Order: sequence, then structure tokens, then C-alpha cells
Amino acid sequence: MKDHQLANLFAPETIAVIGASRSPDKIGNSIVKNILDSGYKGKVFPINPKEKEILGLKCYESVKDIPLQSENGGAAELAVIAIPAGRVMEAVKDCARSGIQLVIVVSAGFKEIGHEGMELEKELAVFCRNHGIRLIGPNCVGLMHTHTPLNASFARGFPEKGNIAFISQSGAMLVSILDWSQMVGLGFSHFVSLGNKADLNEIDFLEYAAWDPTTRVILCYLEDIVNGQKFLEVARRISVRKPIIILKSGASPEGARAVTSHTGALAGSDRAYSAAFKQSAVFRADTMEELFDMAVAFAQQPLPKGDKIAIVTNSGGPGILTTDQIEKRGLHMARLSVETTNQLRDFLPQEASIYNPVDVLGDAGAERYIFAMEKVLLDPQVDSVITLLCPTAMTDSIEVARAIVDVRQRLPQKPFLAVFMGGKEIQAGKKLLSEAEIPCYTFPERAVAAMDGLVRYSQNAVTLRQKIQKQGKIREETDQQQKLPEENNNTAQVKAIFYDALRERRIVLLGHEGARILNSFGISAAPTLLAREPQDAAEKAEEMGFPVVLKIASPKIVHKSDIGGVVAGLKSPDEVQKSFREIIERARRLLPDAPIHGIEVQKMMPPGIEIIIGSSFDLQFGPLLVFGLGGIYVNLFGDVSLRLAQNLDEDDIEEMIRETKAYHLLKGFRGSKSLDFISLKSAILNVAELVMHFPEIKEMDINPLLVYEKGLSAVDVKITLSHDMITDFSPLREERDQIPKHLVERRS
Repeated sequence: MKDHQLANLFAPETIAVIGASRSPDKIGNSIVKNILDSGYKGKVFPINPKEKEILGLKCYESVKDIPLQSENGGAAELAVIAIPAGRVMEAVKDCARSGIQLVIVVSAGFKEIGHEGMELEKELAVFCRNHGIRLIGPNCVGLMHTHTPLNASFARGFPEKGNIAFISQSGAMLVSILDWSQMVGLGFSHFVSLGNKADLNEIDFLEYAAWDPTTRVILCYLEDIVNGQKFLEVARRISVRKPIIILKSGASPEGARAVTSHTGALAGSDRAYSAAFKQSAVFRADTMEELFDMAVAFAQQPLPKGDKIAIVTNSGGPGILTTDQIEKRGLHMARLSVETTNQLRDFLPQEASIYNPVDVLGDAGAERYIFAMEKVLLDPQVDSVITLLCPTAMTDSIEVARAIVDVRQRLPQKPFLAVFMGGKEIQAGKKLLSEAEIPCYTFPERAVAAMDGLVRYSQNAVTLRQKIQKQGKIREETDQQQKLPEENNNTAQVKAIFYDALRERRIVLLGHEGARILNSFGISAAPTLLAREPQDAAEKAEEMGFPVVLKIASPKIVHKSDIGGVVAGLKSPDEVQKSFREIIERARRLLPDAPIHGIEVQKMMPPGIEIIIGSSFDLQFGPLLVFGLGGIYVNLFGDVSLRLAQNLDEDDIEEMIRETKAYHLLKGFRGSKSLDFISLKSAILNVAELVMHFPEIKEMDINPLLVYEKGLSAVDVKITLSHDMITDFSPLREERDQIPKHLVERRS
């Protein structure tokens, strides 16, 4: 296990425990004891200047006193530090002087306690980075690897050997799961407590778990993600090979605040997390129960080839309940072949159900179960099987469990889950199945949820693999072609608009500026021009053709209609001039402090289906796209779908549209004709390109975007730039001077 850069962290040959103690009540004592009790085969060096010997091991005053372990190595490969926060920095400096480059700091008292601790943590992180030291923590429990074996933590107990990795940002969550796993007999490959993530974070350990040959499925409990865009790339690459299941806390506003107070983490937009997980084929569990129900299924069962499920049960009610759950989740009940049903008819009692679900009746013994399970597993129409047992006076749960194990051993190709409903009567049977690594659940809902996870992962991994291959091929073909210059007229024009706005100390763009930006990126927008005088407005209206709409142009007036700042349906120059004066007068009377740049004259577009395409910049993941019904419906229904702009492709956009009620209107509802899907998908893709190219766009709303049978038109565009740009927009000045004059709007 020495091929990965973090392999030595989980399988070091030598460990120093700084803060080791003779007292059983001290964390330093627990760590040394855990290392020894885990069966670790390497050397352990307790560090404590007040002791000579701890748990039978010679104690050293400092890591500097440990004799070098090799000509090229340091005093130890790994140091575990368990001393007060104020002394950690000096201990890490001693590690650097002694050639130790892997450090776990379990000590608390860093950024989780406030500003003083945050500064101490920053100093620690900078020192480690400058000296090539990789750090876990601070404020963590430690780590374990069952196959080394190594327990470099202060948790109580050691997990059984298995193939599930668990990465946790919460130490309490880790020790609780460890204790539970020992009770149910669930095995793990390794545990990692992330703590405050001053250096190593979830991305590092996802990459390690992906490499680790003893890991089959990766579980995470996370409160935030350090680098969202890198996470997206790494998770996509890993998910095609190993399933990742994440329980992300901080979904509610109250939960997000709790996250900040707990570990100093900043919880990002929960919707952005869901979008990121979806686009990288990561499963998001809603509960701890769901997290581990799926983990057991992934760790112990093969992946299904399809979504057709067969049920074998000794009771009709649970069989129907399981069927309902399968249909509810969008899975399918398998249609058994004629050959299978004939064989079942010949063997089972006349009262039994030979169709799916197969009911072997309440008096069924092991023989009936074996026959029914064999036949449905061998049926080519069946992709997976769920077997149910209810405790009856005639059914021996242990004998049925042995029958399941026997069938499973002979026919291991398809996923197979068991549900033993009941309490003490079926415990011995459940234990037997657990020992044989056959997942057994108490109720059908949990089994179906786990099976749904297996099916969806199998489908998503294939889809994601194809996407990655396709994107890689496109990238390769693009690289082989002649590269275009980095700047073109489109991006240059957008920068010119940014510069002019920032020069006026505003970050909210006006409507006509937003329309020009959309046009620059191939998104059709209603013709919109800025007028500063009534006569100017009338001339512009005649130029574009009546009817027109007038809109107040002010970065401080977002909801223009609320103050009478929009007048539509104007059909003559006189109407335009009159409305111009009235809008200005109302705005100055109602909002005297709002700066007014003039009135925007917009070509009035024909009615269409109103859509919203929006973007907001998420701190973790970058631009997040929103799609749904626009106009008043976006507030009324909130029926929107979300995706990250990063790696967005046509398949993602197709899914985005289908997830909303807008899809039914767009494809044609109750006799209406279908609308221009091609133009709409192109517009979404171009918005993604725009916000990825210009991350300085903090928020953007195209609402409404009118979609027609052929074509579309953006009617209202709101773009807000990052406030940070106000402080330094000088780089844009030189670029603007180089822009061709015809691309820069003439300014009065």
C-alpha cells in the first residue's frame, strides 16, 4: 500500500504520539493503547518529557530525541499530536526538524472556538504547507485502517475488517457509527475524522479511498466542501468506478448556522450541493439509516443490469407493500417468463401466487423458499430479487436464512436483498444472513430504497462514463484544431460593458446592457436602447418599430412595475414622449434618491411561454443555473430545476427541462404546438458558457424569456456583478482601450 501519496498515512512503519500519557483518563493514553490493541506491526514512540515509559514502551522527551529510523527517513513517518492547542505549533516545528511529514492533530481549540483559534490554525496550516507536511485536523478524532491494521485515534473500539470507507467531518458521528457497527457486525476498510480540514480534506481522502484496493464503497458525513469545483471533477472521476454516498448536513437555514458554530465551516447553498452530487453521480442520503442501508447493499452485492425486480414472500400484505414502494421509486416489477411461472405452478401449492410477487404462503418452509428463489433468480427477465419473511408458527427463520445463504452461494450474479419483518423471533436468522454478507432489513421500504440505490448507481455510472469519454473526445479534437485567440469581439464587448458600469460605481447593470451581453453570447434578446430625453426615446421607438415598451433605467429600481416604471403597448411617438415624462416624474416623486440613467425603449415582443433562466454564484461550486416557468409563476410555484454550469452538457439541460412543469407546456399541452426546444437548450448552454467565462457575474435573471414555436426572446435581464470588482476594476481599463470602437456603445 505504498503507491498513493497518502498510503503511508494509513500504513506507516513508525508512529510518534506527542502527548502520550500514563493516565487512562487522558487522550494521549487512549491513542497509544488503541495503536497497540489494533495489532499495529510497526514501531510506536510515546513522547512525554515527564515520563520514562508508557504502556511498556520507552518514552522520549521530544521527537528530536527519537533515533533516526533509516538513512533517508526521519524520526517517524507519522506523528499524532494530543496536547493543548497553544503548544501544537512548537510540536509541529519539532516534527519538521525531525523529518516527520505526516501529522494528525487531535487537539481542539482552533477555528471552532473563534478568531483567536482561527489565527492559530492559519499559522499551523501555513507552516505545514511551507515545510511539506501533510496535516489531518486539527480538532479531529484520528484515523483507522482495518487492513493495516492501525487505530491512530482516541475512539473506543476498532471496527471489523470490511470494504466500506467512512470519511466524517464530525468526530462524534464517527465514534457513534463505530460503536453501532460493532453491535451489528458491519465491517469497514478505514475511518477518517477530518476535523477542521486545515490541510487535508474530503477531496484528498476521496482520492485515497478510490485508490485503496480494500475499499468498495465510500461514505461521507460532510458539513461543507472546501473546493467545490475540484470536488466536482474528482467525484465524477471516482463515481464511475466506486459509489460515493454522502450525508450532507446544514440543509436548513438553522442547520447551516449550527454547522458554522460547530466546526467553523461555512455551509454553502444546499441546492448547489444537491446539483453537484447529481452531476457527479454521488448519492445524497437524507438520513444516517439510509446512508448505511445503501452502504451495506453496495458493499455486499453486485450491481444490477436493469431495474426489473422480483419479490418472493410468505405473506401477501408485505409483498403488496414492497410492490408499491418499487413502483413509487420508478423501478419496475419483473414480468416472469412463462417457463418460470409454469415451474412455480407445478411445485407450489395451488393457493400460492406464481406471478410477481411470488407468494409461497405462510406455512412455507426452506424447501419452498429455495425453489422459488432459484427460479426467479434464473429468470432472464429478472435483474434483482427481494425476499420477504414474516414470522409464522410454521416458518423457521433460521432454516429460511440458511436456504437464502445456500441459494446465494450458488447464484451470486444478481443483487439479492432480504427483509425479515419482526423482532426476537427472527433475530437469529438475521444474524446468520449478516454473517454471510447478505443485507437483511427489518422493513420493505428500507430494502427497496437500498435496491433503488444499486439500480440508479448502475445506470448513472454508465451514463457518467459515457459523458466523460465524450467530453474527453471533444476536448482532444478541440486541442488538435487551430486554437482561437482567447479574446474575441463577444467577450471584449462584455468587458467594455462591465468597465462602463464599474466606472460609474455600480454593480447592477441596466436592462439594455444586459440585452447586449446576451446578444454577445448568442442569446436572442428583445431590441432595447437607452434614451435620455423624450425626443430621443421617440426617435429610437420609430427606428425599431411600434409597439414599444418603456422601462425606467436605474440600478436602484429592481421592481420597476411597483412604481409605475413600465409602460407597454405604446404605438406612436407622441405616446412615447408623454409616457417618458410620466415615468420620470413618478420615479423622482416616489424614489427621489434613486439615480436615473434614462428610459429604456424596448421592442414589444409577441406573447410566448414565459421561462426563467438564471444564475447565481455559489461560494463552493461557482455558477449555479436555474431553469423553470418564468414571469409571476416563478414566485407562485417555485417550480425550478438547478444544475452547476461546470461540465454542463446537452443531456444535463434535457434533464433540467424535463424536471419542471414547464416541460409539459413546451412540448405542447392540450392541443397546443410544441415550442422551440433547440433554441431553448442552446440558450441555456450559452448562459452556462457566459457565467463560466465571467465568474464576476454574481447573479443573473433572464425573466421572462419568451419561447415561441420558432425562436425565443429575452425580455427582461438583470445582471449583478461581484461587489469586489468595485474596489479594483483597473485591469479592465487597458482592455477597454483596445476594443474596436464599433463595439463600444456611444455614451452621451
